Amino acid sequence: MRENSFPYKGYTGCILRVNLAEGRTKKEQVPPEMARDFIGSLGMAARICYKEVPARTDPFSEQNKFMIMAGPLVGTHVPTASRIGVFSRSPLTDTFFYSCAGGHFGPELKYAGLDGIVLEGKSPHPVYLWINDGDVEIRSARDLQGLRCSETIHAIRKEVGDEMAEAAVIGSAGESLSRLACVIFGVRAAGRGGMGAVMGSKNVKAVAVRGRGAIEVPDMAGFRQVVDSVYEKIRANPALSKAVPKYGTPGLVKANNSLGILGTLNWQQEVFSLAQGLSGDAMVERIKARNKACFACPVGCSTYSVIREGKYRGTVVEGPEYENLFSLGSMCGVDSMEAVAHAEWLCDEYGMDAIEAGACVAFAMEAFEKGILGPKDTGGLELRFGNEEAMIQMVHRIARRQGLGDILAEGVRRAAQKIGGGAEDFAMHNKGLALAGHSARGLPGMALGYATGPRGGSHHDGRPSGERLGMLDRNAIKGKGPYTAKVNDLMVFTDALGVCHILEGIWGPLEITNVNVDCFNAATGMEMTLEEAHRAADRIWNQIRAILVRDGHSRKTDRLPRRFIEESIPEGPSAGMRITEEQLQHMLDEYYAHRGWDSNGIPTRERLEALDLADVAADLHQ
Repeated sequence: MRENSFPYKGYTGCILRVNLAEGRTKKEQVPPEMARDFIGSLGMAARICYKEVPARTDPFSEQNKFMIMAGPLVGTHVPTASRIGVFSRSPLTDTFFYSCAGGHFGPELKYAGLDGIVLEGKSPHPVYLWINDGDVEIRSARDLQGLRCSETIHAIRKEVGDEMAEAAVIGSAGESLSRLACVIFGVRAAGRGGMGAVMGSKNVKAVAVRGRGAIEVPDMAGFRQVVDSVYEKIRANPALSKAVPKYGTPGLVKANNSLGILGTLNWQQEVFSLAQGLSGDAMVERIKARNKACFACPVGCSTYSVIREGKYRGTVVEGPEYENLFSLGSMCGVDSMEAVAHAEWLCDEYGMDAIEAGACVAFAMEAFEKGILGPKDTGGLELRFGNEEAMIQMVHRIARRQGLGDILAEGVRRAAQKIGGGAEDFAMHNKGLALAGHSARGLPGMALGYATGPRGGSHHDGRPSGERLGMLDRNAIKGKGPYTAKVNDLMVFTDALGVCHILEGIWGPLEITNVNVDCFNAATGMEMTLEEAHRAADRIWNQIRAILVRDGHSRKTDRLPRRFIEESIPEGPSAGMRITEEQLQHMLDEYYAHRGWDSNGIPTRERLEALDLADVAADLHQ
């Protein structure tokens, strides 16, 4: 075990800085107060971005920085402590963004002695980073250009001579600066926000790592006692111990459709009559081969799937996940499990966000059916809802930036602006990010999460669980401001720690609990109280909001798509539900008041100073 003088356990206390323009690397110690005040991963990355990247920096400029961070629990035996995050300015939202993935890269990074990596500047030629325990090399990636993501990982493992090496890679979508490009960690994707395009803009094809160290905890017996108690909670939870291992996230297809809140036909509807073809049952019966689990995960929500017959025969994919069955399935009117699984595989190999890709195709299908786009625009494709062949072809064209695909590769917001003709009315995004597969009209708290979330269309700023499971009245508007803020804090705290939201029912699910805090303290020895945990999460959220405020965001951008405000759900169990403008404004008032922000959504000087963000207060209130 390498010597670690950092005052808190769990952390390595070291971040790697990579100057790509000059080909130099250096390691620097994490300031202990950074770990105490901003926890790790997301909190640290937000602080670095605020301090080091100027406001309104072009995401593709050399001034932007790209960070890969692992939280203090990552690499320990805390359940689901596998999460790795990528952090930068997004080419879709033009502000701070983060996307997380599971797998094994995060623990490997920690075992190599690093809490994170900061990529700065731009390499003059394609490169990849090879971290072998304490040794760091910047290697040429010219021979890796154009390779699919899986091919890139295999080629790197062969070149470094270690099949145990983990890699974060981009595909051709990232190389071509598609704003839909993601970062693939083995078979898991940090999918959202165009983070792969930022990596590509820096001429970085991959980051590979192999670590042989270990993570220290202050008291192994006490640590194991805390961890064992969490495992007991998981075993006693029917969903996590039985339903999720069997069906994975695809189990949500039937659940959401039965509530009438499954996004369908570009959110024109929220009931899909053909949903059975996309259900967890269909996956298990037709393509599931076995379960897969990320590092330290007892749940195993992921699925290793194989298509054994038909035109997509030979497709082997991890998934499909619920979000992709929504985006490439019901949103496009496609009910074929095999077609969606194949499309997801394509997205993974191209290194492209399947949620944004499906949302772009669904948007284009509506534009085609409304006559805004015609056969000349689509290259002869009959781009109608339900046409699975057209959906598959558009995924290829978006990744390759061919024809209409070149426009859609800019994301749904920019595509709608370029296409015109009223297309912006049904571009289903907030702040530039397409909305995920959880209803805003049928779940008011989720609507507020979309509207106020720093990432816009992310389903991991707010969460649907409280309303979807009946813990709160989903017909109520009053009280959703404090509820959403508390869920926000739970999300950023768990992201900073590096644990998975699949356990939100254990960690929360409505706010931070002592389960989170006990795991953190057992791993680090920090002795944080529950009140201090809430305060730390609030600090992180306000730090992120401050970046958005500097970039020009305020109440005017805390919005929802026009459809969710003006059009009610047309049929099904949630028929008639929508979020009126009056309701949205009421929820915003509640939310801002709870947060200690002014009526325009700007954190007040008093609130920032109370959170020990005096420098931020001085910047925002000059």
